[in-house]
Amino acid sequence: MTIIVRLDVMLALRKMKSKDLAQEIGISEQNLSLLRQGKVKGVRFETLDKICEVLDCKPGDIIDRE
Repeated sequence: MTIIVRLDVMLALRKMKSKDLAQEIGISEQNLSLLRQGKVKGVRFETLDKICEVLDCKPGDIIDRE
């Protein structure tokens, strides 16, 4: 079982650049890049909530389990 981060898909659907998302939610582009690649061990609920608010989606739209 693997956790899949689908943040790139949501960014593409919303026609938004990761740079703009990082700026809106208040994290560095580098940290957002690590999250997009699934190379983080965890994500704060506060950060996940901000991402969902900006992208107008639910956590399940961004994170999936395969």
